[in-house]
Amino acid sequence: MSRPKFVPTDLHRTTVRSLAAYGTKHEDIAKVIGLRSAKTLRKHFREELTRGSIEATAQVGQTLYQMATSGEEPACTIFWMKVRGGWREKPNSDIAPAAVPDFVVVMEEGAA
Repeated sequence: MSRPKFVPTDLHRTTVRSLAAYGTKHEDIAKVIGLRSAKTLRKHFREELTRGSIEATAQVGQTLYQMATSGEEPACTIFWMKVRGGWREKPNSDIAPAAVPDFVVVMEEGAA
């Protein structure tokens, strides 16, 4: 006797989308939903798995952007400019350059 065919519900779709947004592994999401494998999960919930991850990244990006542009979180502003604006820190000019050696090695032809 075969098992009944899995039919996703709206609650399943919401749960999968949320768990994917939080970064939960597909194998673990499948267990929560009651599926035996991540392959079956991907078969029924491809859109939710993809969108959940994208929407979570966008939400965190929006929060970081708001923090960076508020003027109240300078670390966020600096991070944003380094990652998105291509800024980088210059080497410290207070450090003395490497010392020049006091000797010179001269090799005569045929001495090697």
